[in-house]
Amino acid sequence: MAQIQDFKSNDEVAWCPGCGDFGILNGLKKALVNLGKAPNEILLVSGIGQAAKLPHYIKCNCFNGLHGRALPVAAAAKLANRELTVIVTTGDGDCYGEGGNHFMHNIRRNIDMTVIVHNNQIYGLTKGQASPTTDPGYVTKVQTKGVILEPFHPLSVAIALGAGFVARGYSRDSDHLAQLIVEGVQYKGFALIDVLQPCVTFNKINTYEWYSKRIYKLEDDKSYDPQNKSAALEKGAEWGERIPLGVIYRASGKQTYEEKSGLAQKKPLVQEDALGVDITPVLKDFM
Repeated sequence: MAQIQDFKSNDEVAWCPGCGDFGILNGLKKALVNLGKAPNEILLVSGIGQAAKLPHYIKCNCFNGLHGRALPVAAAAKLANRELTVIVTTGDGDCYGEGGNHFMHNIRRNIDMTVIVHNNQIYGLTKGQASPTTDPGYVTKVQTKGVILEPFHPLSVAIALGAGFVARGYSRDSDHLAQLIVEGVQYKGFALIDVLQPCVTFNKINTYEWYSKRIYKLEDDKSYDPQNKSAALEKGAEWGERIPLGVIYRASGKQTYEEKSGLAQKKPLVQEDALGVDITPVLKDFM
């Protein structure tokens, strides 16, 4: 069985001291160990941003894509090789901004992959502009009079679009986050885990102290049922004085894209004999 040290990368970490990304990195490593996964069984896919650096710091297969384009790469990899555990590590700008279109349609496809969003409510790599999740009124170097747009609500949107597993973690609690990642990976279908991740350099409002006064765990409420979609939509929209952590929504019985398309009954593409395929009939169409 793999140990934490088996996932250790030799790359130098380029995050700021105190960055919430460290907690997500630790949580992901713990989750992979708890899942009993070996480095060669994992594919981490990312786009551009501070969150997208995470695959460099874990020893496993990785793919760095274009800004906002991690999800289609991850989907293609999973469809080609269903034996891989495919995990996307992305940021609020990368996933909900530039990648918003892919976010929406990959939820609809329900491909079996786990998407971990480092949500620091700011663009960290490009020095502090407002992101889709920045709260109204926040002043940045670009939004000099404060943000005036309604923030994007990823959990509510994901649930409304039909995502079968939707959760929220907190980077400071890596053990709790690790458990959410384990559940997300074990869920058969598209799993979203939005992670509150303080940016100690550019976001001076949504700090560790700010979150610690507001977060609470849904597991502590024995009456909460994550299979109740109406209740999940309410919890997904809850923000401000109270912010829920944990599994917000979990649906059962949803078919994945692989099952609906018939691919699940076929040999994975990666195992097909590419050299034995005759593409002459296809080429004739272009002559």
